[in-house]
Amino acid sequence: MAEGSLEAPVRHPIDWQNPDFYDLEKLDTELRRVFDICHGCRRCFNLCDSFPRLFDLIDESETGELDAVKSEGFKPVVDACTLCDMCFMTKCPYVPPHEFNLDFPHLMLRYRAIEQRSGKTPFVQKQVAETDRNGRLAAPVAPLANWATDLGNGLTRPVMQAVTGIDQKAALPKFHGKTFTARARDAAPDINRDAPAFGRKAVLYATCFVNYNNPGIGEAARNVLARNGVETEVVYPQCCGMPKLEHGDLDAVARSARAVSTEMLPWIEKGYDIIALVPSCTLMLKFEWPLILPDDEKIKRLSMATRDITEYIVDIARNEGMAPGLTGLEGGVTVHLACHARAQNIGPKAADMLRLLPDTPVSVIERCSGHGGSWGMMKENFDTALKVGKPAARQALEAKRGAVVSECPLAALHILQGMEAIDAASDEKHDIPDVAPHPIEIIARAYGL
Repeated sequence: MAEGSLEAPVRHPIDWQNPDFYDLEKLDTELRRVFDICHGCRRCFNLCDSFPRLFDLIDESETGELDAVKSEGFKPVVDACTLCDMCFMTKCPYVPPHEFNLDFPHLMLRYRAIEQRSGKTPFVQKQVAETDRNGRLAAPVAPLANWATDLGNGLTRPVMQAVTGIDQKAALPKFHGKTFTARARDAAPDINRDAPAFGRKAVLYATCFVNYNNPGIGEAARNVLARNGVETEVVYPQCCGMPKLEHGDLDAVARSARAVSTEMLPWIEKGYDIIALVPSCTLMLKFEWPLILPDDEKIKRLSMATRDITEYIVDIARNEGMAPGLTGLEGGVTVHLACHARAQNIGPKAADMLRLLPDTPVSVIERCSGHGGSWGMMKENFDTALKVGKPAARQALEAKRGAVVSECPLAALHILQGMEAIDAASDEKHDIPDVAPHPIEIIARAYGL
């Protein structure tokens, strides 16, 4: 038997169309096999709350071993997994090609897929995952929606918590009345024909978050690319399905994959690169979709053509060179590397991109923010999410840089809340920024865009 972690991890396709995938007895057998290995290893104890819950469950049993634990006790372990993939990518010594063949996140996904098919996914969680519908409904009444969801609204937030289970202390993303796709239709930036990278063409996959919640990320990306000679089109057929993947709705994710890849393929055939603006969405297009529909040729081609926005900018810098005009950022910048960016196994591209700024110190945080998509905003999880993200928030405070940024917009909100919580409990007060932008927004600002 080879020692673990000496070979690159390999992910197997998700066998979700096999009836055995939904067999409860076979699921329980696999859970016990994997949990027993995890119990003997415990290398992942500090990644998220799933592993402490599992180890406490075993340690507090009658024998202190897994055989004394009832299967009904497994659900809290599954519920605490945010599908961040960090145990698979960075910690577990038993992932494939090791013969133990552990894939903890996808095992948790299997459990949720069975729950979803059994109608056990909570109603509110299913509604939160309808990001396109929610965005379309909220956009025309964005000021009202933002007023109702504001942290300082003592009238609506307690009611929202009681009705939806979303913690009244959790910061929620804002909505915009004019989506990124609508803004892109109205105006396109001038292409810098003198830029070294002139001639490149790219489609920006808007993502539901950028389209409805933060069009500024998309506008910054488009402006930076135009300054660097890249012609862009903005395309958004629908959400990538990551919120539904969190709940195990693999049928819905497969439908999204087929729809988006069908619309993107003609652009790929015309020579366009595909750029996703949020790491979770990039991960879906690159890796999760090909594991869900491994025989779909359109999805394979889309996977090969897709890059994260930070990855794409660094590729320009390393191959053609950046257009001149970048200025430094006073005080430097602290960048949080999102888990779903790290799971792409492309290196710290956000940090590499920010290091293109002259005379700008860059501090890097490689710890989970704790948010975990919609998981961290729920009442039963919010305090735990802050605890998991506390090391990242502490690093951001201790770096004392001029700006704090994150590749993941939800992680950015959560890190700021974590920083505020630490500051409130400390005698030493810190200057905490009001916002933590996406790294591409810092690059746009450095160009004066």
